[in-house]
Amino acid sequence: MENNMFCFQCQETAKGTSCILKGVCGKNATTARYMDLLLFVVRGISVVADQLRENNVPVDRKVDSFVVDALFSTITNANFDDESIVRRLDDGLQMRDSLKAQAVARGVSLPAVDELEWTGEREAYDGKAATVGVLREKDEDLRSLKELIVYGLKGMAAYLEHAMRLGHDDESIHRFMQHTLAQTATGNLSAAEWTALALKTGEVGVQTMALLDRANTTAYGHPEMTSVDIGVRHRPGILISGHDLHDLEELLEQTRDTGIDIYTHGEMLPAHYYPAFKKYPHFAGNYGNAWWKQREEFASFNGPILFTTNCIVPPLPNAEYKSRMFTTNATGFPGCKHIGNGTDGHKDYSEIIEMAKTCQPPTEIEHGTIVGGFAHNQVLQLADKVVEAVKSGAIRKFIVMAGCDGRMRGRDYYTAFAESLPKDTVILTAGCAKYRYNKLPLGDINGIPRVLDAGQCNDSYSLAVIALKLKEVFGLQDLNELPIVYNIAWYEQKAVIVLLALLSLGVKDIHLGPTLPAFLSPNVAKVLVENFGISGIGTVDEDLEKFGLKNA
Repeated sequence: MENNMFCFQCQETAKGTSCILKGVCGKNATTARYMDLLLFVVRGISVVADQLRENNVPVDRKVDSFVVDALFSTITNANFDDESIVRRLDDGLQMRDSLKAQAVARGVSLPAVDELEWTGEREAYDGKAATVGVLREKDEDLRSLKELIVYGLKGMAAYLEHAMRLGHDDESIHRFMQHTLAQTATGNLSAAEWTALALKTGEVGVQTMALLDRANTTAYGHPEMTSVDIGVRHRPGILISGHDLHDLEELLEQTRDTGIDIYTHGEMLPAHYYPAFKKYPHFAGNYGNAWWKQREEFASFNGPILFTTNCIVPPLPNAEYKSRMFTTNATGFPGCKHIGNGTDGHKDYSEIIEMAKTCQPPTEIEHGTIVGGFAHNQVLQLADKVVEAVKSGAIRKFIVMAGCDGRMRGRDYYTAFAESLPKDTVILTAGCAKYRYNKLPLGDINGIPRVLDAGQCNDSYSLAVIALKLKEVFGLQDLNELPIVYNIAWYEQKAVIVLLALLSLGVKDIHLGPTLPAFLSPNVAKVLVENFGISGIGTVDEDLEKFGLKNA
């Protein structure tokens, strides 16, 4: 029987191989096929844009924005709304044909590829989508390498969009993304050449994360050590999730003096670390945990929820809070109001605000505080204390436990691992993986917390900056000589670009879990193991032994 869909881009993919009937994430087969077709159209746009640039023909910046948004909208748990994906398809085909017309007018020759030649109407979308997905590449190893690169580009697009929304952009990144997408449609590269391109994708990923770091810190200041309240107040609230700090800023501005408090959820927790947001007295705290606990935590929050990016967990059919869900940017969910930009480029959150005024305050689910804000600038301010602690032996090893959280029971490993670490170790983290251990009473070492939370997943860049600085301070020739172990959890494509970024920096012996990606063919996995030291996780005891931390 022909597969209804084929998707293996996230860690939770069915049976560790692929989702073929419905996504474990909740995405239905039709949505998955439309996303395959959208990527097909994006490849076509990229082929023409790449050829135009090769012939010194300028490409409209709207093309860059479209490609970034389209890639972002296909990330796991971002968009479940068929209509919004179909609208992107309509716009994308129109954009592709306009670019083709420019090429003809300028005498630019184009390759004869299906991505440029297919001219189907809406009624043909579903049928065509079934032929252009992941399985279009028959060679298992080439398919694996191409998808590794494409998933890296999706993560890169997510970070780039956030930077663009803050007025920071880099044309060279767009050029690379579109050239690489064009290669996946037209390139006749060897496995070695695709591997090199994957590493180049990681290199540009570092460039992109540095751009976003600059955008965030220019707008909001450098993150600083901060205690974040995890209890509740007694006024109605709005819960904001995701990664987009610009959306948070606009929401905070529009809720000034309204009697409404703003709470973060999941990946938005690190917003509390930025100085610019501390001027808002109604920025109340963080509510709940990682994204996958939405169903219970959104119900008890009582107020409206704004998704600025992934991750959306589809609510159960009888979930009352669905009527309080709003989406924006690349996100979408059927039946939920989508907040777009107005003609002035800003968003109007008045509907969310008015709804909040009619809601009960959040129900408290925990109380206390958690500490974070250890991005590179803050850690480098503590550099003397850190270096002294390492030299004295007070800190024996740093454990990078960045990445994603997820629903899989096996992720309890990360909590047990953190609890079992010797007291002379420090965890460096970023991303929602932190929720597995950031509320544990792990204490400190000479005033340095044993969990140093740098922020969101893109703030893994901060962890790289910290490692490079320590390498310089200790006079080492190689990053891998540092007393750092990498035990990283992954879930979706933003984690893929972080992994490729680390590989491009020369980091080796990365332990990846809770499972290795299904999109890695046995041969590609072998290359990563042999050349870069990538490996999976074992039991907590086995891995403590492997890292030289057992019975310390």
